[in-house]
Amino acid sequence: MSVAPANDIAPSNKKLLLYEASTQFKNWRYSGERLVHIRATLNKAAVAAIRVKIETDEPGSSKDVFFLTPDDEVLLVKLYITKIGQLCGFFRFPEEVEATAVTYLKRFYLQNTVMDWHPKNVMLTALFLASKTTNNPISLESYTSHIPKTVASDVLDLEFLVAQSLGFEFAVWHAHRALWGIWLDIQNLSDSMQGLTPEVYDAALNHVRASRLTDAELIYTPSQIALAAISLVLPDITSQWVATKQLNGSSGLANVLDDIKAMISTHGLTPDVESVREVDRRLKLCKNPEKVVGSRAYLTRKREEEMIAEEKRNKKLQKGNVEQDPFGNPLRQRKGLVDYDDDDDDDD
Repeated sequence: MSVAPANDIAPSNKKLLLYEASTQFKNWRYSGERLVHIRATLNKAAVAAIRVKIETDEPGSSKDVFFLTPDDEVLLVKLYITKIGQLCGFFRFPEEVEATAVTYLKRFYLQNTVMDWHPKNVMLTALFLASKTTNNPISLESYTSHIPKTVASDVLDLEFLVAQSLGFEFAVWHAHRALWGIWLDIQNLSDSMQGLTPEVYDAALNHVRASRLTDAELIYTPSQIALAAISLVLPDITSQWVATKQLNGSSGLANVLDDIKAMISTHGLTPDVESVREVDRRLKLCKNPEKVVGSRAYLTRKREEEMIAEEKRNKKLQKGNVEQDPFGNPLRQRKGLVDYDDDDDDDD
């Protein structure tokens, strides 16, 4: 009998949960500290790049610019998250579309900054993309015609960028779905039915919606957020339900739920409009000039893009200078088993 080497690890027989096999679990979950670091790094890089572009355009002018901080960027994105809910109500999109669009918007700004891409058009693009990925499509014409000061290009110009920033990973696991599952399961508790009214469920759902204004979905699992939302409404019944499940590490779960509830209660509020307006006013002065139509940096970038495109076209033309039949080159004749051109016959 041979003995396996000590450093060989036997394959685990543990079956992964569906959520643990998802791209959301693998690629879009962070610690709170990691989120702060990502946003600070993106902000610092954007400020440095934009400062150079401003100085190139007007030397010495960047010293008077008050650039946005990471918290300013989060605040502005938060306002446009609330706009998603308003548009979904107008278009009568289901909960799935709203939740997915919010997730897309948050993920986009873990790869980009608002100083490069203003949240307004990104939000509109994220919502339009979410309507398609959740199988609730709407025509682009119908979509943009009902939104003031919006044309089709506002959405189409950013659609690929948004999809690319998402890593083309469109599937999202949502807390409102987990909430419904837990809500149904709680009804199996023998003495819980009296307090389980539609109003209670709606209150828990509102807490889930409030969580979308926070970083909860980027840190915790959908089921943890859903359980925290119910716990805010029915703490005793939630504790009873958790006890019946005999969950491992239930003490740790209690701490997680407390953190989520605090996050919802503290940060799950609509931002102050005046504070956001002040941020937006500053953004107009520190936006990447390459994205401002008509600026020198914008025109320079356009010229560079046109030169690159022209070079590509010229290379294609050089390769195509050899005269070729537009219908394709003639087929090469192959000698087969029978030579049909042989005029010899044996009739002579």
